[in-house]
Amino acid sequence: MPLIRPDLDTLPAYVPGRAIPGAIKLASNEVPLPPSPRVLAAIAEAATAGNRYPDLGVTSLTARLAETLKVTPERIAVGCGSVSLCQQLVQITCLRPADEVVFAWRSFEAYPIVTQIGGAVIRSVPLDADFRHDLDTMAAAVGPDTRLVFVCSPNNPTGTAVTRTELERLLAGVGPDVLVALDEAYHEYVTDPDVVDGMDLVDAHPNLVVLRTFSKAYRLAGLRVGYAIGSAETAEALRKVCSPFSVNHVAQAAAIAALDDAEGLLADCRIAITERVRVRDALLAAGYTVPPTQSNFVWLALGARTTAFAAHCLEHKVVVRPFAPDGVRVTVSTPEENDAFLTAARTFVL
Repeated sequence: MPLIRPDLDTLPAYVPGRAIPGAIKLASNEVPLPPSPRVLAAIAEAATAGNRYPDLGVTSLTARLAETLKVTPERIAVGCGSVSLCQQLVQITCLRPADEVVFAWRSFEAYPIVTQIGGAVIRSVPLDADFRHDLDTMAAAVGPDTRLVFVCSPNNPTGTAVTRTELERLLAGVGPDVLVALDEAYHEYVTDPDVVDGMDLVDAHPNLVVLRTFSKAYRLAGLRVGYAIGSAETAEALRKVCSPFSVNHVAQAAAIAALDDAEGLLADCRIAITERVRVRDALLAAGYTVPPTQSNFVWLALGARTTAFAAHCLEHKVVVRPFAPDGVRVTVSTPEENDAFLTAARTFVL
């Protein structure tokens, strides 16, 4: 038998949201609308060149992103979804067995997975009583072996967000030799003016890298395109460890078309923004603990009742995402699908 890393036996598996025929899927933070007609046309045209390898350097998309973000192309790295970029960040920062990655918990479930795959040490810091990042405690957890800090804002799965003041305090506390990754997968859903926009700080902090994605607001979750903005040195390192041709030709064309159609796509985010307020208010009225959310989902802090609630929703043909033993994340969808979920939630015995 070949020798396989024994630590993989303890590797936590990434658990995707379940899809059950005939049930409403509110488990994966997907946008219920398909790609826009302009994007679909670009996908169809790009598919005709499916016999050719994609652009290895993702040159056209990188240039288009640079134009949109008003940075030089050298400061952008594109990856196969922001999850792949998270793993690449571990690869470029962590080399020794003692090297550490710090992140809040509960947060994005890929963080402990990519950290262990990269052979680094997991250093997690609990969320505070309001289900938010405790950035002061995270800064205190940074030690001489810390190489990378993940900050997810808005946080998946709780929906809470970090303010600019809080992130600036963290950046000042960790020092310039620790890379801080601000994961803004849900940036387009933020309405609170106090919430940090990573692009406002990335020029002043060479150790900050901002992660964003086309999976959510741009409706391309199935095509896997994410990108990072940071210093030219960080972006170059990310490109060096990227799997060749990992961003396929169709995905690149779709992402460019989505940027061209951004005004309409982002306007549709207002539906989720309006609905998340309505859904949260209804859940609060029903007795649930639900923190304010800046994303396209809500978090129900159910503790030991997490699994039972998910099973109850399934009985009502609604699939939610349990994170036992902490709570349940529920995607904010169309008004009709949200009503079906609220009907289930109101009949659950807390």
